[in-house]
Amino acid sequence: MKTSATRTILSGLIALFVFTLAGTAQTDNSFYTINGIVKDARTNEPIAFASVFVPGTSVGTVSNLNGVFTLKIMKALDTDVFAISHLGYHVARFPVELNLSFGTEYFLEPHSVVLPEVVVRPNDPKSLVLSAIEKIGENYPEVPQRLTAFYREAIKQRRDYISISEAVVEVYQTPYASGSFTDRTRIIQGRKSGNVRRADTLAVKLQGGPHVAMLLDIVKNPDILISKESVNYYNYEFLDVVKIEDAMNYVIGFTPRVDLPYPLYHGRLYISVENLGFTMAEFSLDLSDRTKAAQSLVLRKPLRLRVTPLATNYLVTYKETDGKYYLNYVRSELEFFADWRRRIFRTGYNIMAEMAITERDTENVVRFSTRESFRPNTILADMVPVYFEDEFWGEYNYIEPEESIESAIQKLNRRLERETP
Repeated sequence: MKTSATRTILSGLIALFVFTLAGTAQTDNSFYTINGIVKDARTNEPIAFASVFVPGTSVGTVSNLNGVFTLKIMKALDTDVFAISHLGYHVARFPVELNLSFGTEYFLEPHSVVLPEVVVRPNDPKSLVLSAIEKIGENYPEVPQRLTAFYREAIKQRRDYISISEAVVEVYQTPYASGSFTDRTRIIQGRKSGNVRRADTLAVKLQGGPHVAMLLDIVKNPDILISKESVNYYNYEFLDVVKIEDAMNYVIGFTPRVDLPYPLYHGRLYISVENLGFTMAEFSLDLSDRTKAAQSLVLRKPLRLRVTPLATNYLVTYKETDGKYYLNYVRSELEFFADWRRRIFRTGYNIMAEMAITERDTENVVRFSTRESFRPNTILADMVPVYFEDEFWGEYNYIEPEESIESAIQKLNRRLERETP
């Protein structure tokens, strides 16, 4: 049985509407700013979604699709180094004060996994997954946390952005062993792209924002993939052993084994060899029945509009600190066609949402009120102002965009002007 939280993930992502008509930034010297691009030392190719962090602390961010990152480190933290890690690479450490120039290239060395004798192929991958589920209470936070996170959502029509919204958010996260999803999020500061000229008769909006992003924490919200009931819906296969931050991890593949009224997933789970903690999950919605998938993904649409999902991708990563695993980064992507019945042309859309946990605290954690919380039916773009100033985020860490929101919208508007008769 799916919980309401799981249904929110499946059905609360997209709202489709029909058009009837066409903060102040501050400069602060209290922190160091490190900016660069993460690359493979052998191929010189950028590395997306690398974890960039201060060892021994909760401060960090991730690189974008082009490997670019910006990390802000408060001087009061009194640290000498920062580190970069990614699946399949050795962790690299760099001195802070020698890396304050803009656009530095940081190279990670790939490693080949040589299995020690104690690492054996699991005979029953399903039992391994069940054992990891049993250890959730031991491997994940047992006390409430206050998380600071950066959230971004972007919608593309064809290859052009039609909407970008982003925010620094605060999350009240309950203990993982609590057995229920009662986390709350609220906006600290946010912004969005400027107005887009009328592209067509369809407006696409993402509902739920950072609230839905937190629901993708598969350990906190296990009904997505790893509840004891959900495990029975999948076939499991041992695929590999890999290193994540120099720690050995089993890679377990899974595919649907039953047909349910709602779509299931296929993908990979990464489980620590040493302590059976879930460290990462990569998964996609099963689109073998596209009609069923569309019904699960689309919250609201005009009657004559047909939506055809083409691809979905979800990524969830955790970071180990002092023997506990903490949520680090979540990302979701959906690609689909939308077309009006009895019309020839159709339009492709891509929706992306990502959230990086940039800091966490376990002291003086206070649960804020429901009135302050970001609600599941709220649309972030309707809550934040248009703002383009480069220094908007101040001391907060954020994920570098693939393209500035101002230039992205200007580019789309220029294309629409060319296409308008």
